[in-house]
Amino acid sequence: MAPKSKFKKDQIIDAAFEIARTEGIDRITIRKVAEKLGSSIAPIYVNFKEVDELIQEVIKKTFAISKQLLMEQNTGHPFHDIGVASLRFAKEYSVLFRDLVMKKNEYMNDHDHEMGMLVELMKQDPHLEGLTDGELMTILLKMKIFQTGLSVMVANGLLPDDFDEEKMIHLLNSTAMDIIDAAQMRKAGNLEGQN
Repeated sequence: MAPKSKFKKDQIIDAAFEIARTEGIDRITIRKVAEKLGSSIAPIYVNFKEVDELIQEVIKKTFAISKQLLMEQNTGHPFHDIGVASLRFAKEYSVLFRDLVMKKNEYMNDHDHEMGMLVELMKQDPHLEGLTDGELMTILLKMKIFQTGLSVMVANGLLPDDFDEEKMIHLLNSTAMDIIDAAQMRKAGNLEGQN
């Protein structure tokens, strides 16, 4: 009898992630991961009690990749970086983007924590100086609505062929500036009304 193949937990997660990246999260099965690894299902069950446990690890890996894309931007304008990283994720991981954003699922339940983290990043952006947490949260929500729509178009190939990443980023930036300028004008108007 041939010895059982041994796989590290990370190798199993990587194989499951590859299935999610190309076919979707709901296509991950223990048997499919075993096939991807050229193995029986036994080594997978040594590391994971059930497929949902493996899927949770794939979700963690997905969020880590998303965070890494954000950290790679690092232009000194975190608000800009958030939008660009999201567009890149939608383009490079379109199946996962559709699974996480366009389908109702429990994977996105940590939404409030994520929004709070992004507002903290936005406070470092010089364009957003002087705005309250509430104002930043409103700006973020408005941009998230716009950016999600743009990302859906990217992930589904709905933009014109000549609409490259540079044009997407320009559109994202000009929309962000419109929203920020409107917030700054509202704040200035409110301050003048108080004097």
